[in-house]
Amino acid sequence: MQSEEYLVKQSIQGDTRAFEELVVQYHNKIYALAYRYMGNEEDAYDMAQEAFIKAFRSLRSFKGNSSFSTWLYRITTNVCLDELRRRKRRIMPLSLDEPLATREGDEVEKEIADSSPGADILYEQKEFARYIQGLLNEMKPEHKTAIVLRDVMELSYEEIAEVLNCSMGTVKSRISRAREVLRKKISERELLP
Repeated sequence: MQSEEYLVKQSIQGDTRAFEELVVQYHNKIYALAYRYMGNEEDAYDMAQEAFIKAFRSLRSFKGNSSFSTWLYRITTNVCLDELRRRKRRIMPLSLDEPLATREGDEVEKEIADSSPGADILYEQKEFARYIQGLLNEMKPEHKTAIVLRDVMELSYEEIAEVLNCSMGTVKSRISRAREVLRKKISERELLP
């Protein structure tokens, strides 16, 4: 497998196979990011596709000032936020029935073993996940973006600052405010001890 830097250079020069390799490398991460914004598999797939199409069309504008992944996350974030603004509707809640992508891009399997929690525990976990997704959906877009990039995508503060095109202080402030809102609303509902 070729290095990312080489693939990006080749893609900029019009090598579609090189870009296809980049898509393969980043598909799971971009899909996972889009899923956190859109809240359902179909929309996340569409937004991931849209992000890759925009990235391909904009390759010549990639200057290399940030990493390719950071540039791609920024495009994905913008595509999702633009679509959500266009729709002006509530996002579907997170489904625990669908696979999630991990940081490495592997899918997490949700097989229920014999020793798994009972149906009541699983129901509570599913409802809690929906509740958290609902809280994320109610947040200001800049706070939601910051917390998703940090706590779901596990980007560094520096990477988030590049994606959002703002200072690290602003990133830390947004994450802090978003976490405080979540903490307050969760404790109000007495969902956490």
